[in-house]
Amino acid sequence: MLIGALALVSACSSTPVPLAAHGSGARAKLNAAELQGRWWSWAASSTSDSNPVSDPDGHLCARGQKGGVWFLAGTFGGAVTRSCTVPAARPVAFPLVNLFGETDDCNAFMATAQGSAVLDGQALEPDRYEATAVQISAVAGNPLTRDGGRFRTQACGLWVQVEPLAPGNHTLSIRGSSGSFAVSVDYKLQVSAG
Repeated sequence: MLIGALALVSACSSTPVPLAAHGSGARAKLNAAELQGRWWSWAASSTSDSNPVSDPDGHLCARGQKGGVWFLAGTFGGAVTRSCTVPAARPVAFPLVNLFGETDDCNAFMATAQGSAVLDGQALEPDRYEATAVQISAVAGNPLTRDGGRFRTQACGLWVQVEPLAPGNHTLSIRGSSGSFAVSVDYKLQVSAG
């Protein structure tokens, strides 16, 4: 199924970003297949009425969050402002714009894909992932695959991954587009102290 829903960007900023003071240095970023497969599985783990992609204000931000990465969602198109509490010591990952489908779908999508992410006033450079084989696990009734089960497909997009943020308040602006599809999300992030 072809879906142009959100964007997940993997990037480290070329300028300093407020990171947590603890830890032994930079963590390894997830590779393209793992990042996209895990994010799409997260996005497809909730039904339409409780899905973080369709969340109007951030109240579904913590829905289905598992593992060592905190995922953020874009939209199914259009603009939204969300508030979200993020646990300390968790790296954050999100798409600017993304898609899954056939290789040709990804090739056409990525031909016009563009976007930006700004964290606390500092631009983040997204990673560009062309068609990559992924496996997605989904629940029945989710707005992305509709059906439940496990799916093998191709995923692509512009993605960002950042190290854990320092405790406190942060702002994140996500913009992405491909063709006539566009995403605009402004996040107010509160990182818990521990």
